Amino acid sequence: MSLLNIFNVSGSAASAQSQRLNVVASNLANADTVAGPDGKAYKARQVTFQTQLMGAGGNPASSAGVAVSAITEDQSVGRRVHDPKHPSADADGYVTYSNVNAVEEMVNK
Repeated sequence: MSLLNIFNVSGSAASAQSQRLNVVASNLANADTVAGPDGKAYKARQVTFQTQLMGAGGNPASSAGVAVSAITEDQSVGRRVHDPKHPSADADGYVTYSNVNAVEEMVNK
């Protein structure tokens, strides 16, 4: 592998990690947001990576880097807190928050 190929692999990894960090930052910034007027709270997003290959041979040694293959929304339910005095409370007095878990965002990523 030439020096140029090494820089290409490193550059693609840095670019993919930059996208992942942007998603994590967005998740953390919205961790304590409540549902909007439409009743939907922010959903945590997850990044999936994919290896890029140089040739059609499928040889793992010919890896050309990594790319973001998908950014998906976590469809789990956000936490609901009983706070009837909150302006965003529903008819039963519950406020729906985002499904972002700040600990998972900092540790699992």
